[in-house]
Amino acid sequence: MNNLSFRSPLADLLSENWWIVLIRGIAALIFGLLTWFYPFISILVMMIFFGVYALIDGVMGIVISINGRRTHQDWWLMLIWGIVSILAGMVTFFVPGITWLVLIAFIAIWALVSGVLQIIAAIRLRKSIHGEGWMIVAGILSVLMGIILLVNPLQGGIALTWVIGVYAALFGVVNIALAFRVRRFSAAEIN
Repeated sequence: MNNLSFRSPLADLLSENWWIVLIRGIAALIFGLLTWFYPFISILVMMIFFGVYALIDGVMGIVISINGRRTHQDWWLMLIWGIVSILAGMVTFFVPGITWLVLIAFIAIWALVSGVLQIIAAIRLRKSIHGEGWMIVAGILSVLMGIILLVNPLQGGIALTWVIGVYAALFGVVNIALAFRVRRFSAAEIN
């Protein structure tokens, strides 16, 4: 059966904005690599890295939702995703006195919410695009990261930055792969 016989508004929305998914993946990969290779950075710098990443992630989600709000019924998933990410970034910048434990809990909750929303979006895509599994993998990684951080919030700072770095790098690679997958979906539609 042809891949394109089951079209989804969310699949259309992602394929039209594949480059935003790519930028999002590259930002996560850079964040992950910086965190992994510089584990001795201060908590303040770590918060800045996370805050910038969350803001970029949120803005990209909102741009996708705005681009598709009139033509795609699933635009609101990306809007919620973007708002949650922007709120995470803003709290990181505007409440600098936040303790490490609270920041970890905040990152964990953000990872859980983001992962669940990504899994929901992937399930809605399952009949519309081949390879939606990449989006599910990214969502599962996000949920697992959130659970790990909630269960062990007091682990060492360096170990935590490595976990965050690995998560962000894997999340970035998965989103880069997803971007090219949905781009091919868009190109296949043209042919």
